Amino acid sequence: MRNAAARSNLLIPEVREVMDIRQASDYLGISPDTLYKYASDGFVPAFKLGNRWRFKRSRLDEWMDRQSDLHASDVQLDPDQKKPVRPAL
Repeated sequence: MRNAAARSNLLIPEVREVMDIRQASDYLGISPDTLYKYASDGFVPAFKLGNRWRFKRSRLDEWMDRQSDLHASDVQLDPDQKKPVRPAL
């Protein structure tokens, strides 16, 4: 019984408050390359620690809440880009 519980915990990734780009991309369900571009463009809330991007889970949750509240007509789309051009707040 104890081994089964330990094995099931291995399947659930730990979600930390401060995540690196790989952890945050898993959390958001997008590729690390896409998240790196979004962070560099200021589209998602992120900060650099040294030369590495870091993401606070609480800030990402707030950002996702704001994004889900937006209506399609509120966001201007640049025809040359695949994502909205509204910066992260």
